[in-house]
Amino acid sequence: MWFWLALGSAVFAALTSILAKIGIEGVGSNLATAIRTMVVVVMAWGMVFITHQQEGLNTISQKSWLFLILSGLATGASWLCYYKALQMGEASRVVPIDKLSVVITLVLAFVFLHEQFTTKSLIGCILIGVGTLLMVL
Repeated sequence: MWFWLALGSAVFAALTSILAKIGIEGVGSNLATAIRTMVVVVMAWGMVFITHQQEGLNTISQKSWLFLILSGLATGASWLCYYKALQMGEASRVVPIDKLSVVITLVLAFVFLHEQFTTKSLIGCILIGVGTLLMVL
């Protein structure tokens, strides 16, 4: 099931880039990010209430709150940078650079989460990096 959800994430992320590039014309990147964020907030809380997960708010540890808040700040910073880059550049060049997050995530997962970094991971990172350079140059 995780594979299909991840694939859905990739499809929706691709749609996000194309729809955003069209929608951002004549709109400030920060305002566009705020509008997008409001839609995401409504959708996320809607899903919480539809699935009756709101009771879980009382059981979240301080550590989880801290890291979820930090993750939210990182997401916000990412979206602000992404929308500004998308406004200034071509989607076909901005998006591949944005997807270097895959390589950065693998390295950070190895360093901080002690996840395994295999030869296959290394080759994949190199290919993603080279592929990104080829698409951007």
